[in-house]
Amino acid sequence: MTDGSSLAAAPAVREPLHAPVAHLIRGGVIEGIHYGSVVVLAADGGVELQLGDIEAAFYPRSALKPVQAVAMLRAGLPLDGELLSLAAASHSGEERHLAGTRRILELAGLAEDRLRNVRDLPFDPVVREAWVREGRLPSRLAQNCSGKHAAMLYTAHLNGWSLDDYLDPAHPLQQAIAEIVEDLTGQAIAQVTVDGCGAPLFSVSLHGLARAAARITTAAPGTPEARVADAMREHAEMASGSGRDVAALMRAVPGLLVKDGFEGVQVAALPDGRAVAVKIADGADRARVPVAAAALARSGVDPAALAEFAGAPLLGGGAVVGHIRPARALDPRTHPTYA
Repeated sequence: MTDGSSLAAAPAVREPLHAPVAHLIRGGVIEGIHYGSVVVLAADGGVELQLGDIEAAFYPRSALKPVQAVAMLRAGLPLDGELLSLAAASHSGEERHLAGTRRILELAGLAEDRLRNVRDLPFDPVVREAWVREGRLPSRLAQNCSGKHAAMLYTAHLNGWSLDDYLDPAHPLQQAIAEIVEDLTGQAIAQVTVDGCGAPLFSVSLHGLARAAARITTAAPGTPEARVADAMREHAEMASGSGRDVAALMRAVPGLLVKDGFEGVQVAALPDGRAVAVKIADGADRARVPVAAAALARSGVDPAALAEFAGAPLLGGGAVVGHIRPARALDPRTHPTYA
């Protein structure tokens, strides 16, 4: 861990004071409300907008992967380009992702059976259905975090660290990652648990997550931070998958770095330091994208570039009868009626 003297205190572990961030509107009536928290940072790092509780401890889930990738580069991981993007990915389980993970393991001289992430089917529904039709079983390679785990093994191997226990929070690799999590978020870690894939998961604040993303996108060329940002933006499909909203957002907004996480988490940052971070309280994916898009518009991104991310329409009898609408605090253009 870093010397705590230069860090803000760990965020408080408490029940987050979430606020309404999106309305589910059907036939002119609010049918449901998604609560959550949102932070929008200006280019100078100041908080331009906040909704809900941006300072409570929370788990960023996979939205922390770019930070983990930075830590591995600082520890000597020699990846760039599409393989580095894969190391920071929650991938869809496409053949390109499986092949890339195998390539990282080959570079390390390691076999697939050294992976310690959980076995799973591919994340993408279409890929998963094809996988099942072909009679293929869940595997560690297909699980969406396999690129990160292969990179963790490669980093441990290069440093002469033990491999079988690379997921132990006390392992030198995980200690190095924790140090960079604190460095980039600017705050002490509140809690450590286990993520869905089996890796240690560090609790910070939503504000801290946004700060970390901004530091990654504003870093000097050639630094580990800049290498991660460049790799993910240039190889967006490796960082997510074909047809995923994360890749589509990075294609739609030049220079934007985006990472999602389970349970309704999203972070995005621009090269000038503007950044947004979103947590949907109930974990609903249908609210994550339109709320993040509205937050990006509030940060100054052209709304026209974000039009396709307004959220899927609500259907009734096959016809469009409603929609998801971000809270007025996020979208001041929202009309006061619910049509």
